[in-house]
Amino acid sequence: MRRALLWAVFVSVPIVVRATVLVPIEFRELVAVATVIVHGRVTDAHAEWTDGRRSVETLVTVTASDYLKGDLGSTVTIHVPGGQLGRYRTVFVGAPEFRVGDEVVLFLRANRVIGLSQGAFRVVADPQSGRPTVVSPIVMSLDPGTAEAVVRGDARRKPVALDQFRDLVRQVLGGAGQ
Repeated sequence: MRRALLWAVFVSVPIVVRATVLVPIEFRELVAVATVIVHGRVTDAHAEWTDGRRSVETLVTVTASDYLKGDLGSTVTIHVPGGQLGRYRTVFVGAPEFRVGDEVVLFLRANRVIGLSQGAFRVVADPQSGRPTVVSPIVMSLDPGTAEAVVRGDARRKPVALDQFRDLVRQVLGGAGQ
């Protein structure tokens, strides 16, 4: 009898389940949707309360080296969901994390990174040559209008030189009639 009562209580109590679903964005769409594409270095990252102290977001300031699309001046401040304030930490699955000194290429719209981490590309030095490289886009179909499968560990996703990445963005921009 106790089990039946306990089971009835358990089944009747509403449980709210929330999830974050990240749908891969095609690189051409990422370039087209972005109002600003900036390459620069993170000079500040600090968390602040938002929404009446109900959530935390991190304000990230990037000193721009150059713009591939748009122009917001010498520094850009973006808002990233999640962050840590004292002992309180908010984790937003899929949101990029930034540290002072990170070199990045960001695809932005209204001071937010498009597609969460999908619009934040890290620039890192190639271990052999020391040249700046960017990991290639996750989804970049060679045939516009066709879907490309996303495969974990795909050998085709190799770091490319930063200059080649810039050229790829400009090529997509040129193909979009801009």
